[in-house]
Amino acid sequence: MAITGIDHLVIAVRDPDGAADALGRELGLAFTGGGRHEDAGTWNRLAFLGDTYLELIGVFDRGLVLANAAFAVGRAALAVLDAGREGLATWALATDDCRAEAARLRASGSPIGTPIEGSRRRPDGEVVRWLTAFPTLGPEEPPFLIEHEPVGAEWGAAARAARAAFRHPAGGTLRVARVELPVADPAAAAARWRTVLGIEFGLDGRATVGNQVVEVCAPGPGTQPVVRIVAIDGDVAPLDAVRLGVRWRIIGR
Repeated sequence: MAITGIDHLVIAVRDPDGAADALGRELGLAFTGGGRHEDAGTWNRLAFLGDTYLELIGVFDRGLVLANAAFAVGRAALAVLDAGREGLATWALATDDCRAEAARLRASGSPIGTPIEGSRRRPDGEVVRWLTAFPTLGPEEPPFLIEHEPVGAEWGAAARAARAAFRHPAGGTLRVARVELPVADPAAAAARWRTVLGIEFGLDGRATVGNQVVEVCAPGPGTQPVVRIVAIDGDVAPLDAVRLGVRWRIIGR
């Protein structure tokens, strides 16, 4: 039972297909997955970097988003879009036992919710299923927990092995190494993480989660969340670009 790392980043966009095409061209990332949350009013495109992925999520029915009380991610994304922008809406940490982890946290005083089931239908008809446990969501708030059902074309053993070796158009296999989050009060944000998820930040504002790093930092003029992606093999050119309200930094070997 553990929190194993960063599972995915939820980026609210008006048009997931268009955003996926643009990031594919500009960053060299392949968006190979996605589908529709039929009962929740949203749809997405996914780019896998090992078992961490980027989710570009859009809204096709705001009424369904607002009516589905269990789908907090959809409401977080809609809040970003209703503010007239695109960008990071929330994100998730992976756990191998969501029910046990949430129960442990709640017993220690965390306000995180009890796990709920979710699903998405892929274009090939397969239904992908998961469990999530939510705190209050938002770009400056702690992430939620997710446990994927370890079967099928996305989370079965063969699928995970294939994407571990997948080479993106950028020129190699890529991994998310670090996420930097600008927040109004880094000390208060670190305290919320401690209360909600039991994760400790150092004096440098950094916490290690699995083999990845999360940093909370004070915002500066024009500061966006920063996603640092590293190449673990291949010939990948360094890149630093702001797209969809996120600063993407790709670092070659």
